[in-house]
Amino acid sequence: MKSINLKVNGTAHPVQVADDELLLDALRQRVGVTSAREGCGVGACGACTVLADGKSVSSCLANAARYDDAELTTADGLPTDDVVVTAFVESNAMQCGYCIPGFVMMTKELLAENPNPSDTEIAEHLEGNICRCGTYPELIKAVRLAASRSRA
Repeated sequence: MKSINLKVNGTAHPVQVADDELLLDALRQRVGVTSAREGCGVGACGACTVLADGKSVSSCLANAARYDDAELTTADGLPTDDVVVTAFVESNAMQCGYCIPGFVMMTKELLAENPNPSDTEIAEHLEGNICRCGTYPELIKAVRLAASRSRA
């Protein structure tokens, strides 16, 4: 076991992790994060997406020890009035909701990099995330709405 400090949503969490422990498991089992979820376990669906120092990470593939002292952001840490969260709710960009935290985190990353993305840029940035319910038109609408509100 190794001692690391996971800084999650602004709070430091000193934890013990195994050398091969995944970030997703450390977040869920040691910190109590519920928004990062295992969908596929191979980094192909985006359900486990978190931001590490502002960059997206498939936490189901990432070694937890690598993120010692990194600033980790999960959907759990976003306020209910967050511009992206409210845009997703208002756009009905969900059915079952399982994938939504990953899409929200990818949208946060996209808008930080590009505050005025085209539909093509939105689709390209979100292409690593899968919605089994097929709410892609609503997801694009939500990102557009969040982008316009962020610029205002």
